[in-house]
Amino acid sequence: MVRGLPALLVEAFSEEPLGGNGAAVVRLADPAPAPWMGRVAARLRQSETAFLLAVEGAWALRWFTPTQEVPLCGHGTLAALLALGHWNLLAEDQAITFHTASGPLRGQPLMAAPSPNPHQPPRAQLELPQFTLEPMAAPPPLEAWLRERLGHPLERFWHSTLGYQVALVPPAAPLAHLQGVAESLTGQARRGLVLTQAMPSGAQTGPRVAGERADYQLRFFAPGLGIDEDPVTGSAHALVAPFWMEELQRSRVVGWQCSDRPGGMVCEAGSSGMIRLTGSGHLLWEGTLWAEPERCSRPAEIFHDWRRACGL
Repeated sequence: MVRGLPALLVEAFSEEPLGGNGAAVVRLADPAPAPWMGRVAARLRQSETAFLLAVEGAWALRWFTPTQEVPLCGHGTLAALLALGHWNLLAEDQAITFHTASGPLRGQPLMAAPSPNPHQPPRAQLELPQFTLEPMAAPPPLEAWLRERLGHPLERFWHSTLGYQVALVPPAAPLAHLQGVAESLTGQARRGLVLTQAMPSGAQTGPRVAGERADYQLRFFAPGLGIDEDPVTGSAHALVAPFWMEELQRSRVVGWQCSDRPGGMVCEAGSSGMIRLTGSGHLLWEGTLWAEPERCSRPAEIFHDWRRACGL
C-alpha cells in the first residue's frame, strides 16, 4: 500500500503572498535514494526542493534543484523551519540544528507557522556559513557585456569559496531591469553569479523588510545549477552581507533581491563566524506526495548515503 508523504510549498523571504522564492518541503518516513529525490524536485520545478528526514532524534536536510543536489540553500532551510512549525513538530522560538552537507545549521521559527494571513507573515531565523570573497579581475567578456547592458563599469569583482562569482555595480546602474543574463553566462559564472549594489543613500522610499529600509540589493543567476535566476537567495545574501556590514560600518544590514519575485531579509553576524538571516515565508499549498521511493534491496546503503551527505 502506498503511503503518502507530507509536502508543502513555502514562498520564502517574502513579506507578501505570491512573492519571494518558492521551496517545496517533503517530509520523508525513511531514507530516500538521491535519484528519486532528484526526480521529485524535477517534477515540482521549484528553485529547490528540501527533503527532511528524522535521524536519531535530529533532522537531516538535503536540497535539490530541478537538475541536481546542492550543498547549501538558504530559502529551502527557512522553508524547512516553517514547515516543521506548521506540522507542529517544532515550537515557536524552539531552536533546532539541521544536519546538512554544509555542516550543522541552526535555526528557529519566531512566529506562528505559515498561514494565508498577509498581515502577520510567519518569520524564522537561520544561520548559514560565512564564505570568503577573493578579489579577482572580472572575465573580460562578462565585464564588457555587463558594462554594455548596465551602462556603467563594474566597481569590484570577486570569486568566492562558495563557488559563486560576485560583481559590485554602481548604485545608479539599472540592476532591477537587466535582462538576458543567464543565457549570456559562460564558464564559472554559470555556477553562480551575484550582482549587487548599494541602495541610494538618503532615500526614504524603496523596498522594506519587516519595516526596515533595504541597505543593498542583488540578483543571482545560476544556469549551471538549473536555475536561470533565483528569486531570493539566502546563500547569496550570506555571502555578500559581511562586505556590506564592513562597507556601511554596521553589524546589521537589510538585503533585498530585485528579481521578478522580490523579497529580502535581515542579515547579522551569528555565532562562530556564521551569518544570521531573518525572513518571512508564506504557505502557498499543502498536500500529500503520492510517489513513494521505490523499494531497494540494500536500504542500509541508502541510509549510509544520507549519513555521509549530512555529516552524521
